Amino acid sequence: MIFVTLGTQDKKFRRLLDAVEKININEKIVAQIGSTEFESKKMEIHKFMTIDEFNKNMEDARIIITHAGVGTIILGLKLHKKMIVAAREKKYKEHVNDHQKQILNVFSQDGYILPLENFDDLEELIKKDFTPKEYISNNKNFIKKLDDEINLLTRKS
Repeated sequence: MIFVTLGTQDKKFRRLLDAVEKININEKIVAQIGSTEFESKKMEIHKFMTIDEFNKNMEDARIIITHAGVGTIILGLKLHKKMIVAAREKKYKEHVNDHQKQILNVFSQDGYILPLENFDDLEELIKKDFTPKEYISNNKNFIKKLDDEINLLTRKS
């Protein structure tokens, strides 16, 4: 099963759904589309899902196709899933800025995801053999740096 998730924000992401609709893959596709209006002949469409439904689809998916939301990407990595990730872009009014392009670049450069930059390449990426790099959280390093900064600031006061 392929799971497509666009998140729950109020911004539309029809470009990604249009790309999924064009692929020629004989596999069940379940999509959580949030506020995007879309009718499909190929996908089982859900506007929103409970957290349990969402997590079950993430776990059951062979491939996850998603927007470049950090929470979804990290959950997919923790589940060791092949993820194809597309950035929402400001120029298409899919987001207020282009921070998702930066997220996409960082995770793809590190070997965690397959970036979908040209939406016509989606079917090729689905067929591509890809195993994501093992995800290692950077929380400990971040907390240490934050603690060092706080200590530095409190010594100056």
